[in-house]
Amino acid sequence: MFKRVLIANRGEIALRALRTCKELGIETVLIYSEADKNSLPVMLSDEAVCVGPPEPQRSYLNIPQIMAVAELKKVDALYPGYGFLAENPKFARIVKESGIKFIGPPAEVLELIGDKVRARKVAKELGIPTVPGSDRPVSFEEALEVAREIGYPIVLKSAGGGGGRGIRIIRDERELREKFSIAVSESEAFFKDPRLYIEKYIINPKHIEVQILCDYFGNVVSLGERECSIQRRHQKVIEEAPSCALDEEMRKRVEGYAVKFVKEIGFVGAGTVEFLLDDEGNFYFIEMNGRIQVEHPVSEVITGVDIVKWQFLIEGGEKLKVKPKREGVALEMRINAEDPETFKPSPGKVERLVLPGGFGVRVDSHLYQGYEVPPYYDSLLAKVIVWAQNRQELITRALRALEETLIEGQGLKTNREFLRRVLNSKEFKEGKHHTHFVEELLI
Repeated sequence: MFKRVLIANRGEIALRALRTCKELGIETVLIYSEADKNSLPVMLSDEAVCVGPPEPQRSYLNIPQIMAVAELKKVDALYPGYGFLAENPKFARIVKESGIKFIGPPAEVLELIGDKVRARKVAKELGIPTVPGSDRPVSFEEALEVAREIGYPIVLKSAGGGGGRGIRIIRDERELREKFSIAVSESEAFFKDPRLYIEKYIINPKHIEVQILCDYFGNVVSLGERECSIQRRHQKVIEEAPSCALDEEMRKRVEGYAVKFVKEIGFVGAGTVEFLLDDEGNFYFIEMNGRIQVEHPVSEVITGVDIVKWQFLIEGGEKLKVKPKREGVALEMRINAEDPETFKPSPGKVERLVLPGGFGVRVDSHLYQGYEVPPYYDSLLAKVIVWAQNRQELITRALRALEETLIEGQGLKTNREFLRRVLNSKEFKEGKHHTHFVEELLI
């Protein structure tokens, strides 16, 4: 196992990695920006090094500065977490060429799955259903042709996108003519990749993803599926495992698709293969994420498998030895620093903090009373994860946990009341929610 690891992230995932290292007897070095100098991960790391000012491009995305710290501190591995540089193949390659272990998939695998068109092509060649659309990036004229063939509405997607970004719904030809060039510019600005491809827009699907672990010996373990249909602007808000929409035949089918895909591409580490599920029970591959997901705890609590720990063990050369026993149901609610009515970011100082507890409740958070939530990063404050024997008990416990959750301060608001509204809705309780449910709820 590694002696010293550099953690190249912040917030709750950095804290989770620090705790895992502590349990494995690994020394930790943490990078941080000036905005995070008083953060809990900085306080708890063995060493912490400031890599720049608050802006991500000058700190958490500053590859030369990060690698300088890695070499100065003589680390033998680097953990990227999620977001920032976690799925950047260039970064993974630089880390490897520096003689440091990258705790994540190989660079060539990240390149493949980072190109959504290539990943879609691999899935299609394997016989895994894909959403009807273009098999390669398209020009405007080609987009018109594909759209006329498959019919509106369609979705324009960035070939280099991910994480719910780079997506634009187009409902008719007029809108395509108006917005294609805008989508190209946005894709270039966000992902440094102007290429777009087209998929048929599936009406009110469910978002299903399969959690996978793979080692260097060809062993692949599925930890089952999660449903992530409660989304706002393509960003997940509530996640659940397992999905109440799947029966055992469907579950076996979608896990089979996921295992086939990761074996084909030579995936190593922890990742998720993502699908849309239509109202007729058909799955469609959409992408794979080669990193730890924000919502990984729901899979952990129903299987008893420590996914983050296994990320370290796999890169340390161990064979997978997990035989997950799936028990009960779990749900994760993301507590964000945002106005519950307008959803605008709402950073501020944490002046009152009460986190929920009790049987079946887990909280992953980097907050403490007096902490100043910075305005420069993702608004995630805490993840409240709830486990129960059945879904009715799960929702009741989740509502109880939300009622106990108090994160207050001057200028600081959270989305707690919005989450309660979703959980109390008839559609969610009956499992009839879908990826566009939040937009309907807000109307």
